[in-house]
Amino acid sequence: MPADLAIVTDSTAYLPQDAVDRHGITVVPLSVAVGDEALVDGVEISPKDVAEAMRAKRRVTTSRPSPETFAAAYRAAAEAGALGVVSLHLSAELSGTCEAARLAAAEAPIPVRVVDTRLIGMALGYSVLAAAEAAEAGLSLDEATAAAANRASLTSGFFYVDTLEYLRRGGRIGAARALLGSALAVKPLLHLSGGRIEPLEKVRTASRAIARLEEIAVERAGDREVDITVHHLAAEDRAEPLAERLRERVPGLRELVLSEVGAVIGAHAGPGLLAVVLSPRSR
Repeated sequence: MPADLAIVTDSTAYLPQDAVDRHGITVVPLSVAVGDEALVDGVEISPKDVAEAMRAKRRVTTSRPSPETFAAAYRAAAEAGALGVVSLHLSAELSGTCEAARLAAAEAPIPVRVVDTRLIGMALGYSVLAAAEAAEAGLSLDEATAAAANRASLTSGFFYVDTLEYLRRGGRIGAARALLGSALAVKPLLHLSGGRIEPLEKVRTASRAIARLEEIAVERAGDREVDITVHHLAAEDRAEPLAERLRERVPGLRELVLSEVGAVIGAHAGPGLLAVVLSPRSR
């Protein structure tokens, strides 16, 4: 990563560690509380820990990073020689993380562009990678910010959950709340729309829902060059076959990532989550 431009994101991007290291990306972690114990996402608590806590019906909550944490990241970038920062984060509809970043950016010693990608998981991660690649190509702060925003606009996320209960508890359910009354009779497919979690389709069984998730991904990918991530929480037995089928069925597939989500997404979606992130390289 050239020293004149730094890239900052948060731990909900769930970027592969080799990509973080290769591009020199700074990842600011959110916090997860299990009962009264506050833990750092991705450092002090694992996806397995979250799944076990939720199955045991322990209280699991999340919280944003403090503005001071972002301020420290921006100062460190300036001290390392950066002349600007692109700071990309999960949807402001789901978290106060963007607000904390903006508060810190206002006092930063160098220009900071804070981007609400209106996404989460590797949907956010692809936008972060677009900013990093733009910076490495020698683009300006504004150009790298625009490249990230463009990739975000092309990226979509679709997901299946075994139950809406965890999303309801966390207050992240949005318009999908309308499905609660029939949640026992259907397996909901959801998607990110306008930065919110919205209902997409209702399917009668888990197997049909997962098959439909696959079909949606194949249909939306079309013949375009596309990157795909299959996310899951405690559902590797479902995620691995889905990833292999997508590898075979998407003709323009460039890269495919299979990734278990971390504690923050897990705390809201619950065990059994299965998601497909689709990120075209261009329109």
